[in-house]
Amino acid sequence: MTPDSHRLYESIILDHNKSPRNYGKPAQAAAAIEAVNPLCGDTFTLYLVADGEHITTLSFEGNGCAISKASASLMTCMLKGKTREAAVALGNAFESMLQKEPDAPVNEALLGDLMAFSGVRAFPMRIKCAVLCWRALLAHLTA
Repeated sequence: MTPDSHRLYESIILDHNKSPRNYGKPAQAAAAIEAVNPLCGDTFTLYLVADGEHITTLSFEGNGCAISKASASLMTCMLKGKTREAAVALGNAFESMLQKEPDAPVNEALLGDLMAFSGVRAFPMRIKCAVLCWRALLAHLTA
């Protein structure tokens, strides 16, 4: 990773933490999904509305570290309008990227802004923060 891309990725995480997108409970939500990491205290509720196979509304509220909040925010942005299948595929690709060695190649075109979390691979204890809301949503979508 170049120093410029590292700064860009760091700024994406800081921006989504400071100004999370799709934050708050919508007027109507078909599902409220809990995402909790009792080891670090991160606690979020995801709100999902789907029209058939497509995610029409995805928002969240709660508290957590910068990585978990930024990841939840970016997740809500990237999954709106996607099918359940596409959401699961992206979530699996994101977690797969985080499980790889820091120097391992990944599909940057597929992951887009989620590449901001590639630096988390160097800190295995923080991977749980990055995938917390993703795992909760994917468990719901595949149940």
